Amino acid sequence: MTEVGLRELRQNASELLRRVEAGEEVTITVAGRPSARLVPVAPRAWRSYDDIAGLFVGPADPDWPGDRDLVDGDLRDPWQDA
Repeated sequence: MTEVGLRELRQNASELLRRVEAGEEVTITVAGRPSARLVPVAPRAWRSYDDIAGLFVGPADPDWPGDRDLVDGDLRDPWQDA
């Protein structure tokens, strides 16, 4: 793992971010002590429709109409009277 001081981070932020995006982890030090870590963001796990289509197979919940009726029927703008 690479360690860089705060000054180097300020001077080379773009280059350090490119390295982190490529998978490298960088520790930022302040006065020689580790202060923070720059790590790559985990990629999002995109799923195709075919992967999740099975979640929507089957009959609807038979209690749905009753549950829906329990909710207030009128929608109102909470800021309208403000």
